[in-house]
Parts: sequence; C-alpha cells; structure tokens
Amino acid sequence: MFTIELTLKHTAMPLSVQKKEQEAAEALYGSIVNDVRSGSGQWLEMTCDQIPNKKVTVLASEVAAVQIFEKAAGVAGGRPPGFFALSADQ
Repeated sequence: MFTIELTLKHTAMPLSVQKKEQEAAEALYGSIVNDVRSGSGQWLEMTCDQIPNKKVTVLASEVAAVQIFEKAAGVAGGRPPGFFALSADQ
C-alpha cells in the first residue's frame, strides 16, 4: 500500500489517501505536482483505495508539500514517511 500525503498551507494536519499499486500512486503524485506547479487554481480530487468511500478535494494553490511513501505491513518494516530517516544499519 502506498500513501500520498498532502500538507496544506496554514494547516497543521496533513491529508492522505492510499493506493494499492505503485503505478497508480506515482501517477497521482505526478498529477498533484504538475497541478501545483501550474498554479492555475484547479481543484484536486483524490480517492482512496483502502477506504473506498473516502474522497479528498483541495485547491492546488493551497498545497505546500506532497510526499509519497510505502506503508509498511508491520511496525518494523517498510520505509518511514518523511524526507530524512536514519537506518539502524549505519
């Protein structure tokens, strides 16, 4: 399961949706980045694969950051969200 997480301007709590396939997650991530770069003030509508009736719609100009990460099945496995993580191997 892959999570696409949005951070909005002036909002402390992030919004997220999950996609089962990596290709679908990458496509959604790319679409969000392109809409934010264009600055056209479009609405971004996202649906969630994990919770079928979950929909999130935000104004592209209000997106401050977007990230994609793989949701781990267990607590110890997978990649943690964020831009910096230390590995126990180091």
